[in-house]
Amino acid sequence: MSDSVPEATEAAEPVEVEPADDPAAPAPLNVPRTPTGNAEVDARLERLADADHLATDGHVEVYEDVHRGLRDALTALDARPGPPAPSPSYPKPYPSPYQNRS
Repeated sequence: MSDSVPEATEAAEPVEVEPADDPAAPAPLNVPRTPTGNAEVDARLERLADADHLATDGHVEVYEDVHRGLRDALTALDARPGPPAPSPSYPKPYPSPYQNRS
């Protein structure tokens, strides 16, 4: 018995697997995205399509980016000045029927 390991004479060439033949390859989910009418939100939702071409370990980065962008868009909506609040009219221009002091 020989303890020597036979040397490889040729290196094995890598076998390329076609994406259609690999069930573990990333595949588009084809989830429909309905436009919201807000360009910033729609752009963030379209970014979700980037996850279709990534392995599952890359999805987290895309989802976190989209979540951050949507959160920023909502925060921006809260920061916009709205219509002015109605000013209270003190004293009332007319007496209330419940405040009759006669």
